Order: sequence, then C-alpha cells, then structure tokens
Amino acid sequence: MNRITQTFAALQEKHKKALIPFITAGDPDPEITVDLMHCLVSAGSDIIELGVPFSDPMADGPTIQRSSERALKHHIGLSDVLDMVRNFRTKDTQTPVVLMGYANPIEAMGYQRFAVQAKTAGVDGILTVDYPPEECEEWVQCLEQQEIDAIFLLSPTSSVSRITQVAKLAKGYIYYVSLKGVTGAMHLDLNNIEAMLEKLRATITIPIGVGFGIRDSATAGDVAQLADAVVIGSRIIEEIEGSPQSELLNNIRGLIAGMRKAIDEKCSQR
Repeated sequence: MNRITQTFAALQEKHKKALIPFITAGDPDPEITVDLMHCLVSAGSDIIELGVPFSDPMADGPTIQRSSERALKHHIGLSDVLDMVRNFRTKDTQTPVVLMGYANPIEAMGYQRFAVQAKTAGVDGILTVDYPPEECEEWVQCLEQQEIDAIFLLSPTSSVSRITQVAKLAKGYIYYVSLKGVTGAMHLDLNNIEAMLEKLRATITIPIGVGFGIRDSATAGDVAQLADAVVIGSRIIEEIEGSPQSELLNNIRGLIAGMRKAIDEKCSQR
C-alpha cells in the first residue's frame, strides 16, 4: 500500500476528507518551493500536487499559466522538480506528492528513466494532462513497475467509454474537473457535481477529488461533503502572486488552514 492509498484509508477511518493543494515548482522562486511544500503540510494538507512548469499549459487558465512562466524564467525543468521532491523527502517521508504536468518533458527524459527517477525521488503519483487514457496503457504499466499511481482527469463531458477506461487504469484517486474550460474558472454548481459523482461512483471504486473553481473556505467545505478530496490550485497561486516574499509562507498557511477548518467542520456535520 503506497502513501496515497494509506492517506485516504487513514482519512476514511477518521471520517475526514483530503485537502490537496496545487503549487507550481519554482514559483515564485525555486528556493522557496520546498519550504512552501512543508508549509502546506503543516497547515493541514494531505497530498501535494506539484506542477511541472511547461511552456504551453493548455489545460490551465491564466493564473497557473503565469506561475509556469515565472518558474520557467528560473529555468526550472523536470529534473529540478524531482530534486525538489527529493529535498522535501529529507524531512517528510509520509505526505504523498503527485506531479502534475504535460507529456513533453516526460517524453524528452524517456518513460523508463523518468519513472525510475521519480520513484527514487519519492514521487507517489503522476497526473499527465495530455496522455489520453485510451492510448497510455504502456505508460501506466511503466509507472506501476515503480509503484507510482497514474492519476487521471475526468470532466462533466467525459464519455461513458472514457470513464470506463479511466476506471480500469487509474490508481490513487481520480481528479474530477468540476467545470468545463480551464483551471480557475467560476460558477460551481454543487447539484451538478453531486449528480456527476454519483454517476462516476457507479464505475469507479477509488477516491474522487474535485477541483476547478474552489476559491474560498465555504465552497471547499461544501465540495468536501460530496467528494473524497478537495483540490485547490488557482486560489493558492493567486495568494503567491499577491504576497510579498516576507509574508508568503504565513499567507499560504492561513489560506490552507482556513480551508482545512471549513472542510472538517462541514464533514463533521454529516
């Protein structure tokens, strides 16, 4: 049982839901990324999604695109991101880390080499936005050989055949994109989320996290009552953008702690 599975099992025992924040490695500065990761954990995060900077992040909205641009100005590549995870693991051997990004950097390094290095660094899962599940069985097998979970996205427009294929391949958890469009979009409809999660759970047995459009503690709490995990991305990046370096960690800690509190309070009412 790997760290992701262990984390969800422990949360289920306590009747709690997972809080999964996203940050981009190297944003706003490579020197602060590992400190930010530890800060997220200390504030109540359960799993960290660490974005691999990419020059054409087609699934991301303007906020996360800007975070990639800032990281790329520091020349942060996939090897640097793995080094950050390795550094994080010197102090934290328990919190799962999921790399989130695009296929090009992985293919440039090579499937096998990347999977081995990711395992050595302490990566627990990989979410590759532009690997369609219908065409990536070899990729998933490569990760499985290193005991790394392949995480997949599903959305309101996912077909029955895609849901079935994802159910077959996915490990760890599913990332359900609650809105059409790119990250950072608005107008969450909780009724639609509830209906779609019910549909997905007819086929999928692993935990389902919901992301996109969760911008405040109240919404995080509402989503946690429906899903197994709440994923927060653009709102954290906005806080990073708007915070002076001297206040960045405290501001992020406050944001995540507020989300954690709201999630726990709402879930305890059920």
